[in-house]
Amino acid sequence: MEPRIWLIAGPTASGKSALALRLAEAAGAEVVNADSMQLYAGLGVITAGPSPQEMARAPHHLFGTVDPADGWSVGRWLRAASEVIAEIRGRRRPVVVVGGTGLYFRALTKGLAQIPEVPAEVRAEAAADFERMGEDAFRARLAGVDPAAAARIAPGDRQRLVRAWEVFAATGEALSDLQRTGEPAISDWSAVALEPPRDLLYARCDARLLAMVEQGALEEVRALMARSLDPALPAMKAVGVRELAAHLRGETSLEAAVAAAQQETRRYAKRQMTWMRGQMADWPRLTAAEPYDQWGQFIALEPVLTP
Repeated sequence: MEPRIWLIAGPTASGKSALALRLAEAAGAEVVNADSMQLYAGLGVITAGPSPQEMARAPHHLFGTVDPADGWSVGRWLRAASEVIAEIRGRRRPVVVVGGTGLYFRALTKGLAQIPEVPAEVRAEAAADFERMGEDAFRARLAGVDPAAAARIAPGDRQRLVRAWEVFAATGEALSDLQRTGEPAISDWSAVALEPPRDLLYARCDARLLAMVEQGALEEVRALMARSLDPALPAMKAVGVRELAAHLRGETSLEAAVAAAQQETRRYAKRQMTWMRGQMADWPRLTAAEPYDQWGQFIALEPVLTP
């Protein structure tokens, strides 16, 4: 019998990391990251990555391993994650893939097409169009040819908006359509999605942002700012980076920066839940808020793990 693969998805602050760690300990599994921001080194606090103590309790992979100057795509993560999963299973160990990036899970379970290379001149023209038109008009134009991408891509995500348009401009096909044509990287897996009550989730988002500041988030953002990286890089868009950077530049008070970051965290959690309801509608739900109760709901689905 092949070692198991479990997928655990959920919005930020939902408790998915704690559940993944408990499952890994119970099953002798190894944890693989499926969060696009927890990939980056030096951002463990601001991205709520696992602590050194937590990573010592079970093997963890693809957490804090990528330089923020190196922007990873979904395809690059898929290649790395597929290799890690194969290597773990080759050692006859189960795998727990955990994160909040829905595109990563879709690529893993449904495949990611090989998108034709976009000519440099098309990329340059798409970038120039974005600067000339502004985000709202650019998004509206994209919606005319790829409504799924226009609806899916978060506000302010210039990189993905431009990417979606340049793929259409180069191929005449919507990126969303092309992404549905790949082969799954894994075929035998079990999955759950955490969906605690929204009011409790939002309260956790607010409390966790305060805890991040106490634990060193400002220092992480200060170090990131010192590198003068391209603002379009994915790591620069981690929730809280922009808001705390504004405070460090003297543009706003710490209290106002924290409040703005809390609001953006809640918005991010809402977008994640919307994705889950649309793209993971058939995944079993864990609706409890507390770790003990979430584990109980999980065990009801996986009774073989009962101590």
